[in-house]
Amino acid sequence: MAQTLVIIAHPDLERSRINAAWAKAARGCGSVTVHDLYADYPDGQIDGARERAVLAAHDRIVLQFPLTWYSCPPLLSLWKIAILKRGWAYGPGGRALRQKTFGIAFSTGSNGRDYRPEGRYGRTLDEITTPFELLAIHTGMHYLPAFTLTGVREKEDSAVAQSALDYVEYLLTAPPRIVASGKDDERAKTLYPAD
Repeated sequence: MAQTLVIIAHPDLERSRINAAWAKAARGCGSVTVHDLYADYPDGQIDGARERAVLAAHDRIVLQFPLTWYSCPPLLSLWKIAILKRGWAYGPGGRALRQKTFGIAFSTGSNGRDYRPEGRYGRTLDEITTPFELLAIHTGMHYLPAFTLTGVREKEDSAVAQSALDYVEYLLTAPPRIVASGKDDERAKTLYPAD
């Protein structure tokens, strides 16, 4: 069975309903490791070597977060910059993530109907989260469909509980939406002079 890593990036997980419920459900799975970035790095100083070792030890990687200004929380952005380095995650020698499976799980305060071409924001959730899909493609990972829960302020406790059960199923069995070829493109072989 694949070893799944859930990287949680919620600035206030203790007060969260949705992300806390998802985290609790994920922690109950034997083959899922839950890693809380805000708990481990309250000062924002990310240990790159440690994080790369954790990623290398898992086959499936899911980033879990509340959608924040149509993106991820700031610490997750810092994490991506600190960890996904050329020569490790992509480019010449960058094969560490190749053929792993990557996905995102996120919640939104806004209702799902807001995320339609004719909705309040004029964009779908897939459009808003395209950078995560591109991250998977660029690093040679398979990409899962996003796991989402919208309109969280309106959700009954029963809906939150069902979402947590569905999340466990997603973590363990969701098939990729995009399957990576595992082949290098010509740019992956390009050597650049040192900065």
